[in-house]
Formats: sequence, structure tokens, C-alpha cells
Amino acid sequence: MKRASLYAVWIFCIMLTSVSGCGVYSFTGASIDPDVKTFTVHFFPNQAQLVIPTLSQSFTEALKNKFRTGTSLQLQESGGDLEFQGAITQYTITPIAAVANETAALNRITIAVDVEFTNHKNDKQSWHTTFSRYSDYPSNQDLNTVQLKLIDDINNQLVEDIFNKAVVNW
Repeated sequence: MKRASLYAVWIFCIMLTSVSGCGVYSFTGASIDPDVKTFTVHFFPNQAQLVIPTLSQSFTEALKNKFRTGTSLQLQESGGDLEFQGAITQYTITPIAAVANETAALNRITIAVDVEFTNHKNDKQSWHTTFSRYSDYPSNQDLNTVQLKLIDDINNQLVEDIFNKAVVNW
């Protein structure tokens, strides 16, 4: 029994060494060049027609947190090897499912973010893209009671899309 567990530990160590020796793999699926050590996320101002006061801060912090927890990169206020900047360009609430008497059964919150990503270590990986996500809620629910939760959900989806485009090369 001891011999089998010793053998399993030995195999695990060899596998771990070979994976970590590559320098570009993480368990989040990120594929980051070993020369990249830092990232910068600039504040994303809200330039949408409808401005939610907390949206810019919550989106910017969600993007920072994703890179803090999903990579081993260090956050820098400016001059990071990977750099994100842009703006929130859309925040809309629209009815999407009409029912009798011309009322809506569902409403949709849509958020779009214009992102410019610069990889200062490999400019070929830089890009400029607009990401958009939405979430629906029943029209009989008060917007004020569901809005912050929906914004958090949409922010998480947007951040995941941005993270995947920037550092996950599947």
C-alpha cells in the first residue's frame, strides 16, 4: 500500500513539474507568456446615455479582480505588461416580451463595453473590441430591487468574455 501511494506522489510531482515548467499554463485556462508579469486596468467611464452611478466602478473592479484571482499577474496602476482601457458605451432597459394590452412580460438590461487591450510584450495579441451582454427580468419586478444583482451578473459575463479574449487561447 505504501509503495502504491509513493508511486502516485512521484507521478504527481513529475506531472506538476512538467506543467509548471512550461511557464504559460494556469488552472484557469489562461495562456500567458512567461515574460508578462503585470497588468493595468484603467477606469472605465460610463459614456452611455443612461448612467448608473455605480456601474463604472463595479465593472472596473470586477475586471481587476478577475485578473488578480485568475492569473499570477500583479496589478499596476499604470504601465502594466497587459493594459485594459475603454468605456461603458451602452446601458439600456428595453421591453422584450409583449403580452396583452401592449405591456411587457419581460424587460432586458443590456450593457456594452468598448475595450482596448494592449499586450506590451507582444503587440500581435493586442485588440480593440466591443463586448455586449444582457439579462432579462420579469416586468412585474421593481427595477430598483433587481438592478444591482443584474448588473453584477452582466459584469461577470463581460469580464469573463474579456478575460477569455485576452489570455485564454483555446
